[in-house]
Amino acid sequence: MLDWTVMDENKSLYNTPPCFSIYMCGLVFKHLLSLGGLDKVEQINKAKCGILYEAIEQSKGFYDCPVDVRARSAMNVPFTIPGNPDLEKVFVQEAEAQGLVNLKGHRSVGGMRASIYNAMPIQGVQKLVDFMKDFQARN
Repeated sequence: MLDWTVMDENKSLYNTPPCFSIYMCGLVFKHLLSLGGLDKVEQINKAKCGILYEAIEQSKGFYDCPVDVRARSAMNVPFTIPGNPDLEKVFVQEAEAQGLVNLKGHRSVGGMRASIYNAMPIQGVQKLVDFMKDFQARN
């Protein structure tokens, strides 16, 4: 696709580069570099998931992460309320009212799932953890 001879031979009709995708990737790369590069972004992501996993562990069983510690993701953190699965619906509804959206777990697994990809700031994860602690205290 990027061989200009092939493009010339095909009168520029061989293949159109995905210009918007290339542009968007460039913006994302610039943003990641502005944060300090991939090593810094990795540190930030480890801190974010660490805060969330720690809150789950410190809940004394109110919340549970059903994934083995050795296989846990830094990007998607699933958790349940094992003592009362009906309370999970209430959790999701109340979270949405607080601006914490898309926490409902996968339809085949249930529970909740926090997606904390690169675009999620650490303040968003802290807001979720604060909500989780408050929700636990009230229930």
